[in-house]
Amino acid sequence: MLDLALTSFVMLILAFGMRRPFVWVLVYLYVDIVSPQKITYHMLNSIPISLIAFILAVMGWLIFDRKENVHFTFRQTLILMLLIYCGITTQTADFPTEAAEKWSWVWKSLVFAMFLPMTLRTRLRIESAALIMCLSAGGIVICGAIKTLLGGGGYGMLRLFVNDNTGLYEGSTISCLAIAIIPLIQWLARHGTIFPPDKRVKLFANLLCFACLLIPVGTEERTGLICAAVLGIVLLRSVKNKTLYIAGTAVGLLIAVPLLPATYTMRMDTIKNNQSDQSASTRIAMWQWTLGYAADHPFGGGFNANLGSHIKLELMSAKGSGNTTALEKTIITDDQRAYHSSYFEMLGEQGWPGLIMWLVLNFGGMFQLGGTRRLLKGSDDPRDRSDAALLTALQEGHLCYLVGAAFVGIAYQPFVYMLIGLQIALNELVKRRVAERRPKAQRQMAIPVGPRGGGATPPLRPVAPVN
Repeated sequence: MLDLALTSFVMLILAFGMRRPFVWVLVYLYVDIVSPQKITYHMLNSIPISLIAFILAVMGWLIFDRKENVHFTFRQTLILMLLIYCGITTQTADFPTEAAEKWSWVWKSLVFAMFLPMTLRTRLRIESAALIMCLSAGGIVICGAIKTLLGGGGYGMLRLFVNDNTGLYEGSTISCLAIAIIPLIQWLARHGTIFPPDKRVKLFANLLCFACLLIPVGTEERTGLICAAVLGIVLLRSVKNKTLYIAGTAVGLLIAVPLLPATYTMRMDTIKNNQSDQSASTRIAMWQWTLGYAADHPFGGGFNANLGSHIKLELMSAKGSGNTTALEKTIITDDQRAYHSSYFEMLGEQGWPGLIMWLVLNFGGMFQLGGTRRLLKGSDDPRDRSDAALLTALQEGHLCYLVGAAFVGIAYQPFVYMLIGLQIALNELVKRRVAERRPKAQRQMAIPVGPRGGGATPPLRPVAPVN
């Protein structure tokens, strides 16, 4: 029954694209985020539905869509350069087979990030893409939140739609990105036009944001806690009543902390002392190994270069109690550890050139969003206020990602590149609109000058008709 329902739903929305080809772009967003082919047992998992949606989206744009105001931006050029560079390092990778396996989905993520802004040429399309992304990720989030409330959470224990540890179904990834999309969800609830803001929309958005906050609890991922703390701080910039916001947050924490599972609070306590926690100590040791590897391989070792890692660390643990407490040292060695950081993932796999391109792409985008928002500062146009709020939401969410990425290897996460595509499209739309109306405003503000430059030209006097 589940197979039939999901297959029918996907085929139905693909059929809608026959009338509105842009729908195929939205279908690809849904398929790449939710991966319905993993949820079904027989039907969709035997069809390359992601590839089909990708081809339809590209062909629909090439054949049917208008191409005015379409041009390659600086950030799209950076993505293209990163794509070419990753392709080169894949050919010279330390582990060719494993590198080719990762390349098989990374290239598609980068290509779609370049392609997406070309299709989002209107305000409605940008909102549609943001809505589909939030609802698709929201489906996974709601599933995890319900299981958390029913006591099904735990570190490495929370099962979402499928028992899978890739994409958004991986615990640390979903705990980071669930927090990152909260500002975007709130923007849709306040400024959306597809579902105009009303009590029902705002109630659903608030509940979805609550579910997003539950994901770090259910997964017991420290990354999610750090991202939530960062989001709580950056939201101070946009809230009107900061005193009420701080007081409400404090009261909420006082109520929530006693209700948290004991296993969650114990795991969060390990943030204070990494020497007593093997997971945290392993991360630091792996980062040190990556720095040493980059010194010998400045151009990177290709995808999955971490498979050649070998680390050695010391753990300190307390034995006994009271006056008889003693510290015990344990030596641990480990091989083929994950990078546990997007920054070190880029450094190890793509070297310093790849890391620099990735940093410019992400942090440069943050500054670009701020600069575009300043173009709309002081405007009374409702569209400008709405777009300024969306620019702020995307900037806040991306900052949460960049903080979380310091502890999770999600440098190539497709959902993030979709958000980057959304940012590029919105930047171009706002700049184009501002540029189009600037000449008109300048003409209205211009002061007419007389023939000698000494003042305004005097009004013309009426001339009597000549018989």
